[in-house]
Amino acid sequence: MRKFDTKIQYLKYKVLREVARQAWDDKLLEHVFEIPKIIVPGKEPTMRCCVYKERAILEERVRIAMGGDKTNPNVIEVIDIACDECPMGGYEVSDACRGCLAHRCEDVCKKGAIVFDHQQKAHIDKTKCVECGMCAKVCPYSAIINHKRPCEQACKVKAISMSETKAASIDNSKCNSCGACVYQCPFGAISDKSFILNVIDLIKKSEGNKNFKMYAVVAPSISSQFTYAKLGQVISGIKALGFFTVVEAALGADMVAYAESKELAEKGFLTSSCCPAFVDYIHKHFPQMAEHISHNLSPAATISKYIKETDKDAKIVFIGPCTAKKMEFQKEEVKPYIDSVITFEELQALFDSKDIDITALDEDVLDNASYFGRIFARSGGLADAVRQGLKEHGIEDFEYKPVSCDGIEECRIALLKASKGVLPGNFIEGMACVGGCIGGAGCLTHGEKNKAEVDKYGREAYEKTISDAIKFLNHD
Repeated sequence: MRKFDTKIQYLKYKVLREVARQAWDDKLLEHVFEIPKIIVPGKEPTMRCCVYKERAILEERVRIAMGGDKTNPNVIEVIDIACDECPMGGYEVSDACRGCLAHRCEDVCKKGAIVFDHQQKAHIDKTKCVECGMCAKVCPYSAIINHKRPCEQACKVKAISMSETKAASIDNSKCNSCGACVYQCPFGAISDKSFILNVIDLIKKSEGNKNFKMYAVVAPSISSQFTYAKLGQVISGIKALGFFTVVEAALGADMVAYAESKELAEKGFLTSSCCPAFVDYIHKHFPQMAEHISHNLSPAATISKYIKETDKDAKIVFIGPCTAKKMEFQKEEVKPYIDSVITFEELQALFDSKDIDITALDEDVLDNASYFGRIFARSGGLADAVRQGLKEHGIEDFEYKPVSCDGIEECRIALLKASKGVLPGNFIEGMACVGGCIGGAGCLTHGEKNKAEVDKYGREAYEKTISDAIKFLNHD
């Protein structure tokens, strides 16, 4: 069964696997320049114009797999040498142009960028065009089309533009590290930095050290991944890597839902704090709304904080679908609780770097969270959990009006309305990725089927209330 959606993901995985394999054997620095040759062993290219360019790009992929550019605070990076196959895009005149006499496109263009050939067909002078789009709006034949690059199309926060070298350029002041561009780039020219070496180093330090316990906190969306094996086998595989135990981030979600519902009733209006890309989006694009963000940490940080407070020897790695989590764990308010972050893609690379066949393992179990904590993984789940939290608190006189935002575009609309006081709701559940966490860039697979798997996983704990899940934590 296929482990990945695309060949780009598979290529990224192969680089991560080889970097990890060399790191386990303490031979990475010795063999780092051999990795591109391991992946492309022959003299003929498999993806690019020549084997030399292919290996040069792979060298950049290896660099990112080893942590990337330390001077760039963003976890999303562009591989310039790989970003040269997409057309520049922008507004272009199609064959639908009839060479009409009205020339509305010419009249509306303030830069004089519209010119005509001998047949009166319009053309756009790219040296003058400023991409305002006014010509496209007035053309009666809809003959002027805006061709955007896939990364620009994917980036809903307008953080991507074209540099002087025609490569994609990311504006860190706008980027919320959601990774949509990473998944959508057809050439894999945009990637997320990996902390896989940090995790390997932590695991090595824990070997034979009783005062160094490795905890894996796994996102509930793990239930929709690794479709070629059973979830219990994935958990066994994580322990086989050297982790002391595996804990559900969904238990942290239960904790957050319980606290956030009470906070909402007290304040009257709230935006969720669970999706780090959504929270970052508010700070960068709607700073006037930042005061309304829930004071709660994200589910991963909340359960990690609890673990660290109850086990002083704990070292915690979050495993999930989210590239923005790699930014979150470096923040001052989260740094004390989460030691590193890897995605499901990187977990697969770790399994295979140690030749762990999870399909041959016995099934372990995850039995921490409630149904409501587990469904945080998909859009609408948090809103449902907060409703349950209000119920379990016995808060009956509060009129709950949630607005579940599926993707950053819906988040923008809700925040815009809320900032103007016209939002017909009092709780914004913001999910930057379409579908929720199951649409994260670090997923092995994407699609509607993932939602069904998360709901199925949630129903396995349906008999638990949120209070049942968190009562042993002495959480009031």
